[in-house]
Amino acid sequence: MFGGSIGNLVEWYDWFVYASFATYFAGAFFPKGNDTAQLLNTAGIFAVGFFMRPVGGWLLGRFADRRGRKAALTLTVSLMSASALLIAIAPTYGQVGYFGAGVLLVARLLQGLSVGGEYAASATYLTEASRPGGRGFVSSFQYVSMTMGQLIGLGLQIVLQHTMSDDALHSYGWRIPFIVGAVGAAVVFWLRRNLLETEIYAEEDARQDQERGTIAELLRHRKEAALVIALTMGGTVAYYTYTTYLTKYLSNTAGMSKSDASLVSFCALFLFMLLQPLAGSLSDRIGRRPLLITFGFGSMLGTVPIMTALSHADTFTGALLLSLAALVIVTGYTSINAVVKAELFPTHVRALGVALPYALANALFGGTAEYVALWFKKGGVESGYYWYVSACAAVSLIVYLTMRETRDAALSRDRADGPAAPGKQRTTAV
Repeated sequence: MFGGSIGNLVEWYDWFVYASFATYFAGAFFPKGNDTAQLLNTAGIFAVGFFMRPVGGWLLGRFADRRGRKAALTLTVSLMSASALLIAIAPTYGQVGYFGAGVLLVARLLQGLSVGGEYAASATYLTEASRPGGRGFVSSFQYVSMTMGQLIGLGLQIVLQHTMSDDALHSYGWRIPFIVGAVGAAVVFWLRRNLLETEIYAEEDARQDQERGTIAELLRHRKEAALVIALTMGGTVAYYTYTTYLTKYLSNTAGMSKSDASLVSFCALFLFMLLQPLAGSLSDRIGRRPLLITFGFGSMLGTVPIMTALSHADTFTGALLLSLAALVIVTGYTSINAVVKAELFPTHVRALGVALPYALANALFGGTAEYVALWFKKGGVESGYYWYVSACAAVSLIVYLTMRETRDAALSRDRADGPAAPGKQRTTAV
């Protein structure tokens, strides 16, 4: 669990630091003007990073299926270190005009490439390294590490807010977390070099199958790939709404100070992180579908009232309770979505099967969530975004209600889909 998730922590620390510090560096790369317009520009670059994720999902997913999970995990964290360093040293608009924004864009493209492969490599590694009957619990640590990375980023932001002036943060202080991210990724690179490959992949690797990790092989599992996109749609929109966008929403809409909004997000995410293993373990007992269905109904029916109430939250306690209520609902998706996707595919195409469809769904829905929210706000109909989130959840709910249970799916099988040999496992089709 440690080896598979520690790099994920650094990956998502860098990924979310961009979002949480955007309010400070938005003016550094674009001309002075409307604050919302500057945030739209930085959110647009944030979204562009998501559109690089399918490319990363394809290239690094194929790499993980052909060269191994360990090799892919090491490569992804190397790319993330480089991207964090680029942002840390990027020149401002006042120094070189829009060239600085260009450097920011290149860094985001590298981050998108890296995260596009990291999710699948981590999901497959954690799932394949788990004992039968405990995959939900172990794989839930993927979102523990993702959330911990964001918490470290938010925690650093809170410390900087209380130790530096607002002018200093806008001038140069925002570069500090990216320097920390670059150094942290270099440390994780060294740690990941000592990881052991999973036994399931090692057995598959012995076959030297030339079809491993190919698009042609993935197309033979196109129903599963389509299922990954559909079940991800509602979850990714809700997740990014209540994590990366929450701080901006509390600041720009509810009128909370940036420091109070950051503290609300930190406390809510900390409790959210603790829920992941509990929910993952529960799915090992009762199955994956009950949790997904609970999320679907909760997000579809609860988003509008929760977001409306958050827009009027004027106390720390009220905002925290509402944020936590939303994240409890989202836990039904986040705690098990990685293992569900990994359980859909056989070993020789598992990483690519998880990576590419998931990255496509995130590019279309997760990466654009913040931009769509700000677009509705700029148009004066911010409540329209609440209904958008509910609609995405409704689509995914249909999938949760109609899909088959994956908890007992085996992780290896014969290519002919024949009866499993004694001592062998066979994947259950969904």
